[in-house]
Amino acid sequence: MARKSWHLSRRTFLMGTGVSLGLPWLECMATTQAQSGDGRPARFCAMYFGFGVSLPDKDHEHAAWRWFPKGEGKSFEFGESLKPLENHRHDLTVLGGLSHPQGRTMGGHDTGDTFLTAARMDSRSLANTVSIDQVIADEWQGQTRFQSLVMSTDGGVGEPTRSSTLSYDRHGLPVPAQNQPRRIFERLFGAGDAELHAEQRRLLSSASMLDLVLDGANSLKRKLGAQDQVKLDEYLQSVRVTEKRVANAQKWLEVPRVELSDEERKSLNIDTDDQAPFAYIGTMYDLIYLAFRTDSTRVATYQITNMADGSSRAMKFPQLTGFTENLHKLAHNWNKPNGAEELGRWDKLMANQLATFLGKLASAEASHGSLLDETIVLYGSSNSHTHENRNYPLIVAGGKRLGLTHGQFLQFEETVPMSNLFATTLDCLGTQRDSFADSTGDLSELRG
Repeated sequence: MARKSWHLSRRTFLMGTGVSLGLPWLECMATTQAQSGDGRPARFCAMYFGFGVSLPDKDHEHAAWRWFPKGEGKSFEFGESLKPLENHRHDLTVLGGLSHPQGRTMGGHDTGDTFLTAARMDSRSLANTVSIDQVIADEWQGQTRFQSLVMSTDGGVGEPTRSSTLSYDRHGLPVPAQNQPRRIFERLFGAGDAELHAEQRRLLSSASMLDLVLDGANSLKRKLGAQDQVKLDEYLQSVRVTEKRVANAQKWLEVPRVELSDEERKSLNIDTDDQAPFAYIGTMYDLIYLAFRTDSTRVATYQITNMADGSSRAMKFPQLTGFTENLHKLAHNWNKPNGAEELGRWDKLMANQLATFLGKLASAEASHGSLLDETIVLYGSSNSHTHENRNYPLIVAGGKRLGLTHGQFLQFEETVPMSNLFATTLDCLGTQRDSFADSTGDLSELRG
């Protein structure tokens, strides 16, 4: 068949795509503050762990290790699993009964991908949707040096249904997670003159390449059929997003990064790795804390463990800390003799890490109280216990200055989707959205 003069080779088109997708990770910047609807500064972070928690029956011999508290409302009592959070009980709420309706029929290992999106992914469609953190980040675009901080133990994006990131952009595409503490630290705080000049050169080159892509695409569009024009428009939209990020990034090149105190630098173990699980997890939490304290970003996600069996670095975490089984087997054994206590002890170690993080946020002064008061923290899993995609174990902490009321255990009917929590979060953070995914309202119980 004769080749049309306007036909593009696959190599040519992929080169164009490479220009837009192969750029350095650049985040939006400006000088104003992300605020709630009444002008109070606001931040959001979400932490996820896979495979669920210890949930023995209430009359089980190991019932003390049941993750959900005893009692309801403000008179609840933490079990052994969440005991480390006792000092923060008035700054947090434990939520039971919530889940994503679309995820209830998904595979037991598949729902980590949709923890922050509420989408459905199955063998017929592996497409995801935007995650709540990226909705917030897009709305606050340009207000901090980095639009969001995306981290995980495994890094990258993983694969569909075994994702190694919690964050998905407006097109449902995974946002690559960072997993090396030193590299994250250097990105946040380590830019010297040499790195600054290199970044300037990259930005100038990126801007020129984007101009060429857009000029060529505009002339090409007139020669395409209707279906190809739609595809090209989708592509150009992602190019324009990148173009905007490049333009905003240039504004921050001359703005010095915030200096950390000597004490903060010495206390941060940026050379730790996944061979020392709790030093590693603690350092990742510290990086979120420092990013928030220095106002480098106001949105962060951290996938502590994912649902991948065998290939995940986090699978060996329990064994590296003295347990006999890896995380997957430990979670599977929750209903076997002594299994509830074993998994409960792991849950307790995880809760201790969260308690330390909340303590640092609570002790840091902010413009209207503590940093914790101005930050909404979400912690949880998309399994109640292994392979059960219902009754997610969830904790929401902080955000008192943003309208949240705490010191309670709230148990919801299964008819209430987890997206109602996201709708409430978006409202408290002062965004322009009053709904999210399949939300049917908000959680008024969280607002007193």
